Amino acid sequence: MSKRLLHTPEGVRDLYGKEYERKLFVEKKLHEKLRLYGYEDIQTPTFEFFDVFSKEVGTTPSRELYKFFDKENNTLVLRPDFTPSIARCAAKYFCEEQVPLRFSYMGNTFNNNSNLQGKLKESTQMGAELIGEPSVEADGEMISLVIEALLSTGLSRFQLSIGQVEYFKGLCEEAGLDEETEYDLRDCISGKNYFAAQELLLERGVEEPYQSRLLRVADMFGNMCSLTEAREMVKNPRSIAAIQRLEKLYEVLQAYGVAEYVSFDLGMLSKYNYYTGVIFKAYTYGVGEAIVKGGRYDRLLEQFGKKAPAVGFCVVIDSIMEALSRQRVEIPLAEAAKILYYEESTYQEKLAEARRLRGENVAVTLVRKERNAKL
Repeated sequence: MSKRLLHTPEGVRDLYGKEYERKLFVEKKLHEKLRLYGYEDIQTPTFEFFDVFSKEVGTTPSRELYKFFDKENNTLVLRPDFTPSIARCAAKYFCEEQVPLRFSYMGNTFNNNSNLQGKLKESTQMGAELIGEPSVEADGEMISLVIEALLSTGLSRFQLSIGQVEYFKGLCEEAGLDEETEYDLRDCISGKNYFAAQELLLERGVEEPYQSRLLRVADMFGNMCSLTEAREMVKNPRSIAAIQRLEKLYEVLQAYGVAEYVSFDLGMLSKYNYYTGVIFKAYTYGVGEAIVKGGRYDRLLEQFGKKAPAVGFCVVIDSIMEALSRQRVEIPLAEAAKILYYEESTYQEKLAEARRLRGENVAVTLVRKERNAKL
């Protein structure tokens, strides 16, 4: 090698010193909250077979995956998302289990985004999945857990937006949209590209009043009044049931005491097609992207052989760190290690002192004092 490589590739970075200590503190706080809600840790492989994240599963687009081959010529990918991996694992080891399963996880995910997007290609995520529980109370548990976990890190200025995929699907059904048009429209609305959405509906010949109703979805956000408006706009039972579910969810969140952090956004749609009901994202000051993403995915486990409803979320640790820094939230750090200097003649004495202090849970660094050195 002609020269030493000192830099990392685009989209990844080194962490060390106080910055890494702060990250470990945040991870610890989040994990403690997951444990208090009864979630048990699970670890899945960093890479999986390509089929775990295929188009049929409805996860990350193939072009954004890091793909490679093993010696048997199987196509493997670095995980871009934890949820399909957890679903696969639950279907394999808990296929006959009837009681709800509560899993928590932490690790790095990998997305092969364009360098122009300025996003990290490797990021740390922590999250939870509740499998086998279809109730609105389960949705409320997830959202309450997210809010309490964020508060435990020191964040206080954030908002969690809640949407409902079924409301949008009911509107598409009412308008007579085919599956391809529904997916294309979903991409436009989730990307907040309203002009493209309007052009798409005109191009596909969607008539009024359905065209206007579908475009209005993008602007339906706010408090409970927005849900009332959304209910009045539709007549199909699928969309009405979705609104009723959100109204019940709000009651659950009031019981948890976290409703003040919540708003509704029926135009919020995820790029992950496996979501089937409530979806949610948390936003805070100083970070452009969502710091938490989650929702209900009642049919994902069927892809791996287990019929079970599920709901979950992931917290993007790196985004939390950025928000805490920009909001100037202080993170407590451990005291610096006590330094004990020794010479050859005092080594035994200083070592004994270091061992005693470490036994008292005091961090100690032994440093050899060089002759003639000014300390």
